[in-house]
Amino acid sequence: MLPTVTFKAPKQLLNAATGYLTGYTHTLNPYSGCAFACAYCYVREMPVAKFRPEPWGSWVDVKSSAAELLAKELVRAKRKSPVSIFMSSSTDPYQPVEYRTGLTRSLLETMAEGDAPDFVLLQTRSPLVTRDIDLLQRLGTRVRVSLTVETDLEPVRKAFSPAAPPIPARLRALCKLVEAGVPAQAAVSPVLPSSDGFAQALRDTDVTRLVVDDFFMGDGSLGRRTERLGIRRIYESLGLEAWYDRDAYRQVLEQLKRHFSEERILVSQAGFLP
Repeated sequence: MLPTVTFKAPKQLLNAATGYLTGYTHTLNPYSGCAFACAYCYVREMPVAKFRPEPWGSWVDVKSSAAELLAKELVRAKRKSPVSIFMSSSTDPYQPVEYRTGLTRSLLETMAEGDAPDFVLLQTRSPLVTRDIDLLQRLGTRVRVSLTVETDLEPVRKAFSPAAPPIPARLRALCKLVEAGVPAQAAVSPVLPSSDGFAQALRDTDVTRLVVDDFFMGDGSLGRRTERLGIRRIYESLGLEAWYDRDAYRQVLEQLKRHFSEERILVSQAGFLP
C-alpha cells in the first residue's frame, strides 16, 4: 500500500543537533515520516511517530517551499558560526515520493548555488541519490553520502525492511558515487545478519570508508528502544537469534578488517561525525 502523502509548509527547517549527532550544528529533514518503514527504525519510538494515529510507514509529509526557507536559514546560521548539517535524522531524504517532488534535490541546489553549509552528511538507503551526482560533485568535499548497506542477504533485508530498496541496487549506487568522485561511505548500520562474502561485496564497490553500528550503540538508548519494537522476534523467526547480541557487530568488523585497512573502518558515532 502506498503511503498517504501530505504537503505542509514548515516554519523551520534547520534544527539544533543534539545527542548522538553532537558534532553537527543542525539536522535537516525534508520529509516527516518514512515510506521505507524499517522494522528496527528508532524513529518509531520518537514523538513524531508515537503521537501520530497512523502506523509508521503509512504516511509521509512533504515540506513544501523548503528550498526558499533553507536559503534564508543558511544565511542567518552562517552569520553566527560554521554550519554542519546531518540530513536526515528522522527520515530518509530520498523517499519514493522524491521521484515526483524533487524536494531533496531542490535543497541540494540551494546548498550548491547559495550560501552553502561547511559540511553536510547525506544519510540514505536509496539509490535515487545517484540522480543528484551533479550537485554532489559541485559541493565537493563539503558533502559526504552515507549509504546504508546493513546486510548482503536479500531475505534478511526483506524480513526487516521489505519496503526499502534492494541491496544489489544500493551496492551499484555506491559504485556510481565512488566512480563519480563523490565522497561516500558504506554504513553497515544497523548490523544485520550477513554472509561471509559481505565484506568482499563492499570491497567490490571501491568504497574506502565504512561505518559499523548496531542497535545497542546507535539507537540512542543502549538498545532499549529497539527492544520495545520487538525486533528480537524477527531474529527468532529467521533462526538467527545469535545475531541479536551486543557483540555480534564484532564478527562483521573482523571480516571488514580483512578487506579494508583499519583506519578506513569507523565504529558507531565516530563514523557519522563531520
